[in-house]
Amino acid sequence: MDKKQVAIVGAGISGLLACKYCLSKGFNPIVFDFEADVGGVWLKTIKTTRLQEPKASYQFSDFPWPESVVDHFPTQQQVLEYLRSYATHFDLMPHINLQTRVQGISYDGPWSEKWSLWNGTGETFPSEGKWNVTVTDTQSSTTQVYVVDFVILCMGRFKDVPNIPQFPTGKGPEAFRGKAMHSMEYAAMDHDEAAAFVKGKKVGIVGFGKTGLDIARECSSANGPEHPCTIVYRRDHWKLPDWAPWGIPFAYFYSNRFSELLVHKPGEGFLLSVLATLLSPLHWGVSKIVESYIKKKLPLAKFDMVPQHSISKDTRSCLILYMPDSNNFFEAVDQKCIKLKKSQSFSFYENGIFIDEDNTQIEADLVIFATGFRGEDKLKHIFESSTFQHLIAGSPRVPLYRECIHPRIPQLAVIGFSESLSNIYTSEMRAKWVAALLEGAFKLPSVNEMQKDIARWDEYMKQSTGEYHYRSSIGGLEIWYNDQLCRDMGMNPLRKNGLLANLFEPYGPMDYCMKP
Repeated sequence: MDKKQVAIVGAGISGLLACKYCLSKGFNPIVFDFEADVGGVWLKTIKTTRLQEPKASYQFSDFPWPESVVDHFPTQQQVLEYLRSYATHFDLMPHINLQTRVQGISYDGPWSEKWSLWNGTGETFPSEGKWNVTVTDTQSSTTQVYVVDFVILCMGRFKDVPNIPQFPTGKGPEAFRGKAMHSMEYAAMDHDEAAAFVKGKKVGIVGFGKTGLDIARECSSANGPEHPCTIVYRRDHWKLPDWAPWGIPFAYFYSNRFSELLVHKPGEGFLLSVLATLLSPLHWGVSKIVESYIKKKLPLAKFDMVPQHSISKDTRSCLILYMPDSNNFFEAVDQKCIKLKKSQSFSFYENGIFIDEDNTQIEADLVIFATGFRGEDKLKHIFESSTFQHLIAGSPRVPLYRECIHPRIPQLAVIGFSESLSNIYTSEMRAKWVAALLEGAFKLPSVNEMQKDIARWDEYMKQSTGEYHYRSSIGGLEIWYNDQLCRDMGMNPLRKNGLLANLFEPYGPMDYCMKP
């Protein structure tokens, strides 16, 4: 029997994992990526970008970091080399087609919105269905249509389609005499070119996430107080001075089974629900203790940067931010090299940014939007069918069973779109799960049951993350989520030896090596 061919769109972390696990199950994967190298979001970053979490939490389960990487927070180049080494070690490169752009995918086969089972029959590979994947080679400008048995979308949500705020006519970047750009353009520059580009300019930065913070530091270093940069942002989020409050790794607070007993979970039974309710004061107390540590270590109150919500919400939303060398940043703010301006709305005028709330004018030569990406648009427009476009992106949150399968889109999976506190090992679990599904190790429940499960997770995300539920974050519930995948695959979800270890020790990538 011929090997089933699986098209994988994207050669970032999720794409590499999908390729590796498809190969391990005997399938024939073919990977497409328009970049000239593997690595996804790590290919083009600003100079100072480093890993946001300790490398022990950000590694493949069967391919640890080399001993030569001694820093707990590797640089962009070290991460890229690690990903390349992974692709080489598992002989993935022969299956990867770089500098190829997927123009669209179309399904050729029977389909009905009334199907009660995925693919109509519940089988992973129905007899008639195929996907047509239209691919352009960006070097030769030739186009080819690949006919495949299954498609895995690994395009990620933090790349390619910039999220630019909308402005009333005449109050957007067109009113500004300087240059406005997205951080994606800045990151694509050569590092020396980027430094020269901001030198001697007053820079306005919109957004105060990791990217905005890093760009502000680079501008501050280049220009000092003579040409200060200003960060304009809507709300504060919790920032970590380190990953070990009082020497206790942060994972002990939010990444073990005991911490998950303190919160309500989607699909929990009566006993777990009662237990979470009874233990909720302890969860509140742990959050307050961690918040007090952060406020003691960082001068958040001095600069009006104390968030109005709990650190638990930012953890569940995956919006918590590690701030390396925090003293350096706050010294720059103290010395007026970096200015902070909080506002719910702003617009442009000819010389810079206009703050609508108090009529403040912020002069700027350059404005950089560090406002993230519109990953759902990228996911939507890969489909040629308007019906599938609506199914995948017709609601605020992309509705995926196990964050991988849309119940009504046949022979297709998505990996790497939902967020977690450690995306690499969550993506690896999903790649294992999808490969096991393709292999026939288990079958999906009915469409109705999958939709009910999606609704349960949707309700949980709305209650736990509020306005950020569209991010599909499973932050703080990675173990509960992985338990479900393990049970589907027939793996023991208890990955450690002994009751106390399973209850109190943090879980990480190495716990999910393929073992019974």
